[in-house]
Amino acid sequence: MMRRVWVRLGRSLRFAYLKILRIKAPPHSIGLGMAVGVFVGCLPVIPFQTVIAVALAFVLRCSKIAAALGTWISNPANVVFIYYFLYQIGRLIVPGEVQGFDPGQLALADMLTSGWHLVMVMSVGGLVIGVPAAIGTYFLTVRMVLMYHQKRAARRMKRAALKK
Repeated sequence: MMRRVWVRLGRSLRFAYLKILRIKAPPHSIGLGMAVGVFVGCLPVIPFQTVIAVALAFVLRCSKIAAALGTWISNPANVVFIYYFLYQIGRLIVPGEVQGFDPGQLALADMLTSGWHLVMVMSVGGLVIGVPAAIGTYFLTVRMVLMYHQKRAARRMKRAALKK
């Protein structure tokens, strides 16, 4: 049973990885799209993450598909851990009393019922974590896409040489 879960997870990750690499766009566009998605994925704006990421990608003229995929940095399997980390980082920076973190209230509307101060703490934590994560994601994605394109071009040249 547990082995099947890991096999499915591995296949899903590989599918997402290949989907990103095969996007028909320049490496800069894909990298910027992923960076935008990861940045928005670090913000406490569930259930609007994908909409916000795609809108930002539209404004920045980068890959909308990569932006949507990048938001999955905070997927249902790990969103509680990421949001708790954002909460802890935000508490260190934002002064004042903050209501405790409630894993049952992860949606933006739920957090707003707890007060604006909690949303502020989570947002500051998201900015502090999201900016470096987005920068790292941009460079890593551009490098991966360029390597994929180089390997693909080398395979095509090798096949063309074999046909002659």
